[in-house]
Amino acid sequence: MTTDSSNGPLIPGDIPPEQSLIEYPSEFPIKVMGAMQDGFAEAIVTLIQEFDPNFHAGKMEMRPSRNGNYLGLTVTVYVTSREHLDSVYRALTSHPMVKVVL
Repeated sequence: MTTDSSNGPLIPGDIPPEQSLIEYPSEFPIKVMGAMQDGFAEAIVTLIQEFDPNFHAGKMEMRPSRNGNYLGLTVTVYVTSREHLDSVYRALTSHPMVKVVL
């Protein structure tokens, strides 16, 4: 965690949009991890397409865990603003098949 000498610790969600290090619009990679189960990758593609209608599964990287229990996906999403990116993260983290979003 970083600190602001005048106001204490900075929480990522507390950083004002004008101080964002990301320029929008942008292609933004997001890592999504879930249990290795039928339909996981397809569910994530469907969810991402709600936010980026031009996204297709061919743009997604898939990596199974060493023991084959989990599947890691990297999706590169076209986002137009910080609010848009935040909405994608909220949708992914609230999806029942998703364990971790980075």
